[in-house]
Amino acid sequence: MLTGALGLIGFIYWFFLGKRDEAGEITTNVKVKVAGGYSPALVRIPAGKEVTITLTRTDPTDCLEEFTIPDLKIKKSLPMGEEVVLKLKISKRGEYPWHCGMNMYHGKLIAV
Repeated sequence: MLTGALGLIGFIYWFFLGKRDEAGEITTNVKVKVAGGYSPALVRIPAGKEVTITLTRTDPTDCLEEFTIPDLKIKKSLPMGEEVVLKLKISKRGEYPWHCGMNMYHGKLIAV
């Protein structure tokens, strides 16, 4: 019983605190899968260059119907199974968090 409880605690820790999306290479063409969250959830882009972000939602969760980057005043509707293309150019380096319509799922753009 104690072993099972410790195993469950370890799993909960790993699931909520342990897994992290690592930022990959710097890119100007990003494809984000929207299913149970965002994959990748951390994207590095070059500051001062036009970037294309293609979002494809395959998860029927109502919360994921909307994609928002508050700092850039961007709000997009994500219909199921359709690609939504977002073109943007961020001139200032920094971190730009994004989230779903209910602020439950998160991700981040890092302009370098």
